[in-house]
Amino acid sequence: MQGRTMNWNDVHLQDCIDGMKHLESGSVDLVFADPPFNIGYAYDVYQDKRSDDEYLHWSKGWLSEVRRILKPNGTFWLAIGDEKAAELKVCCTHELGFICRSWVIWYYTFGVYCKRKFTRSHVHLFHFVKDAKDFTFNDDAVRVASARQLKYNDKRANPKGRVPDDTWVLLPMELENELTADKDTWLVPRVCGTYKEREGWHGCQMPEAVLERIILVSSNAGEKVLDPFTGSGTTLAAAKKNGRQYLGFEISEEYRQQSRKRLEQINETLF
Repeated sequence: MQGRTMNWNDVHLQDCIDGMKHLESGSVDLVFADPPFNIGYAYDVYQDKRSDDEYLHWSKGWLSEVRRILKPNGTFWLAIGDEKAAELKVCCTHELGFICRSWVIWYYTFGVYCKRKFTRSHVHLFHFVKDAKDFTFNDDAVRVASARQLKYNDKRANPKGRVPDDTWVLLPMELENELTADKDTWLVPRVCGTYKEREGWHGCQMPEAVLERIILVSSNAGEKVLDPFTGSGTTLAAAKKNGRQYLGFEISEEYRQQSRKRLEQINETLF
């Protein structure tokens, strides 16, 4: 099945492993994946509670396809929770040969209540590449103002700002006066129930600002961005808004149609 023509700039109703098998090896610039965490979340179609062995076997299957379709200088970002972060990182690096360039912690407040443990308030974002010396990293596209610039007016400061740290803070309201721009942290609103960005039909919606930073730093205009688990369509929306080609796979017809509607509302593309 590999090599069959696959229409880009669309969401395909298809299992991601089967879908990626239709793509040429080494043809995609950037993959972002936010897979089910295997914690029993109530998705529309997918059953999010497999045995550990089954989940890891399934994960290795789609991760292997991601590595195959990535260009030699391509980049793969993986969002994952605590339960399987260690196992999937080992699978990617030790078994599949990915190189981990960054291990980003995306921190947020209004975390998920957990019984008899501390409230969950972070997600792991693994930044993988195939070649440690040849990959896209557009640091100038994501720089933030530094403390040297804003607070100390230091002439030694890079006028372009600093590359953000690897802990990304999503605007904790009780700390907003303390975690200001001069702290070099990433201040982005989380998609809560009252936020305008919230679509409302998918409970695991990523903020566009998270995906925008990833897309800007790890791809260039006109390049191909793929999301194996389209969900609410945030990856594809951010890709379209920033002039990238996009492709998503989704097994839920409801999620697929809602994502398509979201994409149709974005009028301007740059490629």
